[in-house]
Amino acid sequence: MRMRLHHVALLGLLLILVLGARVASAEDMRWQVDGTTRQAIVFTPVVSPDGAALPVVLSFHGFGDNAQNFQHTNLHVAWPDAIVVYFQGLATRRGLPGWQVEPGGGNRDLKLVDVALASLRESYNVDDDRIYATGFSNGGMFAYLLWAERPDIFAAYAPVAGRLRSSVRPEQPRPLFHVAGERDRVVDFSDQEAAIEVAIAVNGVNGAGIATTRCGEGCTVYGSGTSAPVMTWIHGGAHVYPRGTTERIVSFFREYARTP
Repeated sequence: MRMRLHHVALLGLLLILVLGARVASAEDMRWQVDGTTRQAIVFTPVVSPDGAALPVVLSFHGFGDNAQNFQHTNLHVAWPDAIVVYFQGLATRRGLPGWQVEPGGGNRDLKLVDVALASLRESYNVDDDRIYATGFSNGGMFAYLLWAERPDIFAAYAPVAGRLRSSVRPEQPRPLFHVAGERDRVVDFSDQEAAIEVAIAVNGVNGAGIATTRCGEGCTVYGSGTSAPVMTWIHGGAHVYPRGTTERIVSFFREYARTP
């Protein structure tokens, strides 16, 4: 679903004015995956801070959207010291671009992630302990699929308005931040609640003695202080990417590195 960007445009412009000098120009990167050209818009820091290894954020647009539009979520502005990759999906149903949400069918998008990360490692000093995935709607569902199929690669995940398909079952605990709208009718809110319940169970943050804390209006952290908490932000809107989502995602990602 194409994202409603008016919620984030004004804040994004302000952030660009404040931080833009630290952000490199975008690079259009392309890879061959099973004979198909895949591409993404990639932002990298102007200077690697102190020569340190760089965190990587992989970002996936919603169904029918594109990387050119989704880059205006401004993850690269909110985290100027990270490599941020806005991937372009291929045509799926009705000929519109999107992502696989279940394993199988050639796994074209899972393979894209594998190829892209290998390429980034060749070109940049990537911090393999700080690789993250986020996405909106269909892209959020793909982020959940990455948790199930590539749990050893990523440090944390942040699906926005996404859900789990029945064949997708994560098994390894990983920090997760889920953003959902109570009035979402595109990806039904009840389906998103079910995905959150699965995440809480997989991460083991629903037992006796596990802390649950509030982190602001509509925001809850299950398993505060654990290595794999589940943080949720339930807002009153519909199928949107609310203002402040990007900053919350980056703040969450910064807290976690990959653990064995």
